[in-house]
Amino acid sequence: MNVVYILCMRQLKRYVRARTRIIGSLGQPLLFFLALGFGFGRTYEKAGEGNYIQFLAPGIISMGILFTAMFSGIEIIWDRQFGFLKETLVAPVPRFQIVLGRTLGGTAVAMVQGIIVFFVCLIAGFRVENAALLPVALIFMFLIAILFTAVGTVVGSLLEDMQAFPLIMNFLVMPLFFFSGALFPLNDVPKVLRIAINFNPMSYGVDGLRGALSHGFHFGLGTDFVVLGILSTILLLLGSYFFSKIQL
Repeated sequence: MNVVYILCMRQLKRYVRARTRIIGSLGQPLLFFLALGFGFGRTYEKAGEGNYIQFLAPGIISMGILFTAMFSGIEIIWDRQFGFLKETLVAPVPRFQIVLGRTLGGTAVAMVQGIIVFFVCLIAGFRVENAALLPVALIFMFLIAILFTAVGTVVGSLLEDMQAFPLIMNFLVMPLFFFSGALFPLNDVPKVLRIAINFNPMSYGVDGLRGALSHGFHFGLGTDFVVLGILSTILLLLGSYFFSKIQL
């Protein structure tokens, strides 16, 4: 398992060195949090739904994790073009270990990003309602990160054009985020929207994180955990399969 550790640490070192990447990836979640949280906060409160900052923050934390996790897949295309991937693939280790190492590295980076957004939300006024559930929140952050890092790995393994990757990622990321219940309550939504939300894996991550940090669970703790766990396993196996088919 040495290759898993090496690839995981390589991802983390890349992230730490790319300071502009850290700042840039924080921009969109913070923009959403500040603009929507303080812009619609009074309206949300008048509607009798309570404090919008408390509701919105878990969704924004999930957003920070989602974006960072999904875009980690572009490093596969980058490494393919600049030769590092060839050196990795000729190593006498199973391809699954390579994928696992890359995925865990991307997961760790996404979790760090989510934790940074979490602390920014605390500064902006968000408060954890039950500190005893913080470990549960970290578990859901990990599940969100590993699931969508695996999605990024699948897409990165299938594509060779670096310019096409961001376009496809945006096509996937924005619907995943907007139809997850991150920005609005899931009670009394239209039937069509409810169907989209129920089939969106991000919905269960947002719900799990929100239930652990502030409001209660909409789908249920067990449902959120099982759905994310099963999908993470499936996507990790799919990522390993498509990665093994890469032709250099």
